[in-house]
Amino acid sequence: MERENRRSRKPENSKRRSSFKKDKNDKGDSGKRISKWNEPLRLNKYLANSGICSRREADELIKAGDVSVNGKILTELGVKVSPKDDVRYKGKKITREKKVYILLNKPKDYVTTVKDKYAEKTVIDIVKHACPERVYPVGRLDKNTTGVLLLTNDGEVTKQLTHPSFQKKKIYHVELNKDLTKVDMLKIIEGLQLEEDYIEVDAISYVNEEDKAQVGIEIHSGQNRIVRRIFESLDYRVKKLDRVYFAGLTKKNLPRGKWRFLTPQEISILKRKSFK
Repeated sequence: MERENRRSRKPENSKRRSSFKKDKNDKGDSGKRISKWNEPLRLNKYLANSGICSRREADELIKAGDVSVNGKILTELGVKVSPKDDVRYKGKKITREKKVYILLNKPKDYVTTVKDKYAEKTVIDIVKHACPERVYPVGRLDKNTTGVLLLTNDGEVTKQLTHPSFQKKKIYHVELNKDLTKVDMLKIIEGLQLEEDYIEVDAISYVNEEDKAQVGIEIHSGQNRIVRRIFESLDYRVKKLDRVYFAGLTKKNLPRGKWRFLTPQEISILKRKSFK
């Protein structure tokens, strides 16, 4: 060890349609160089790469004396380690796993969790043979919600994408039990008071003017069941909910229930957060 750091695809069948949209200026973060596999890493990044925590949380673990390198407890920051070093967290050896990023087009009736004794099927069941590394879903989709879901063992990326400060857009295709009126569409874009939360969306439109029960909605909020709550507050029932865009990723050419690894370009965009 040594010392010392696309534009989203709108819902299908897009024709001329009624829509409302707010103007927002989103700027992607500047890129950072990604370390090569064999290069020494700062200890906090090594811990984050192991999947047990984010880099910021790793600093706290180090200062608390929970991490040892080659048998020595380290409490100061700035130390670098290599893959040959024996790094342990609370006495348990950890390894710098290869980072894995999987895009799943989640089907209905699968629970977004690693393990749930009450669930018959989880999303992990679909990707369990994809790689030897243990991956986790980034955020949650309801059991009955389908669409774009990212799974990874990258603790730092997971932390960034699920933190309340993560203000990047998500796009959903919603099928309602009845036509959405123009009046209610305007209410949604103007903002709704849902119990203690005031919710605003960025854009909403009919997927097809001939079927006004099919709606596309763009939103930044990551609150639980937020899309369903929006429509339920106006006396609509969501029959189907499909996430078509998240963290710069879409389900284009990926059938329901299938998965694929992210491309190097997609991983780079994800790490740099250079998406809207």
